[in-house]
Amino acid sequence: MRSSPYDREIRRLAIPALGSLTVEPLYVLVDTAIVGHLGTAQLGGLGVAGVVLTSMFAIFNFLAYSTTAAVARRFGAGLHREAAEQGVAGIWLGIGLGVLLAFAGLAGSQLIVDAMGASATVHPYALTYLRISLAGIPAVMIVLGATGYFRGLQNTALPFVVLLASNLLNLVVELVLVFGLDLGVAGSAWSTVVAQWVAATVFVVLVMRRARREGASIRPVATEVRNAGKVGATFSVRTGALLLALLGATAVAARIGDAEVAAYQITFQVWLLLVLGLDAIAIAGQAMVGRYLGAGTATEARAAATRMLQWGLLIGVVLVVVVVLAREPLVAVFTPDDQVRALAAQALLVVALLQPMGAVVFVLDGVLIGAGEARYLAIVTIVATFVVYTPIALLVLAATGPLWTLWLALGAWIAARCIGNVWRFVGDRWQITGSVRPL
Repeated sequence: MRSSPYDREIRRLAIPALGSLTVEPLYVLVDTAIVGHLGTAQLGGLGVAGVVLTSMFAIFNFLAYSTTAAVARRFGAGLHREAAEQGVAGIWLGIGLGVLLAFAGLAGSQLIVDAMGASATVHPYALTYLRISLAGIPAVMIVLGATGYFRGLQNTALPFVVLLASNLLNLVVELVLVFGLDLGVAGSAWSTVVAQWVAATVFVVLVMRRARREGASIRPVATEVRNAGKVGATFSVRTGALLLALLGATAVAARIGDAEVAAYQITFQVWLLLVLGLDAIAIAGQAMVGRYLGAGTATEARAAATRMLQWGLLIGVVLVVVVVLAREPLVAVFTPDDQVRALAAQALLVVALLQPMGAVVFVLDGVLIGAGEARYLAIVTIVATFVVYTPIALLVLAATGPLWTLWLALGAWIAARCIGNVWRFVGDRWQITGSVRPL
């Protein structure tokens, strides 16, 4: 791990990206902390609505990913006006999808909450929080598209600053609405909506200002929006397969036993925390690889990707040691139940050992997204989820195996994705240069 000419740029992009990834969950954490003081039913309502909203946002994360790759290619090719138009297209697509999703969610909100199995006491709070929060979905979509635009311009610091400021605003407004005006769960939801729209407004102003400076149209260009939608549809398939695997694991753990699902929740949250650092490198990969390929320097793209892969593996090895040594005190923070602690500590050993392989998967995900390999990544994820993971998870369920065997099933899922990503990376089919990647 001697110094590399790419290290400085990787740090410049990855560190603010890590900040953004850390800040994003704060909306829910702030709401959870404040609503938790209102009562158990209110907190349960937030939990039900929060899962629904998080799943919606995850499905449409492609607005950031696809925009990053497309803008980075044009930016690398020196086509700044076209890059700006791609950013504008991402925002218009986000507005359209956000409005449709908000109306669809509002029409089906009653059915959605019913399907989540909310109890009679939790149901009204979940419905209230969900219906109000739907007003912020177009804003979230705008933020995703604009974030992808600035990442494509090799600027991950600006999105971090805007997201941090909007979270601080959410905290202040929520305290006033919930405790000052006694609006309860509704106040919590409205504060988040206000913060989301403020962030979206700031992003729109910044993107449109940049577009005018580059001589780009701020009106939607049909071909750009349509192309962004095609790539986004492919990303949605990939994200859907990812969510099915993760939600399926929760369902399996719940059917094994109460202690198992509690322990799985602990290990899953720890795994998500560990993923943040690797995902930050992946975001740097999206931006850098897209820019190099757009500039026509495929050798630079591979060299930078290889360096990021080295950093990811190093971080993965360090995480193995950290998790193995810290697993006992770590699970004690989450629960006093001895059985849950024992199950979680066992499972965390498997989680720890999966980190280096997971590092390869996440970093190469970013590299291949930057290269425009959305279709290939979707195929790999579908095969890993339905051909590899699902049969093993069903065997674990049928055998009522211990929790760590469920993580072995997830390990097989990660391994399948790892093999697929490495297979693509070692070849040169992903190294297609030019300002636009053919669909």
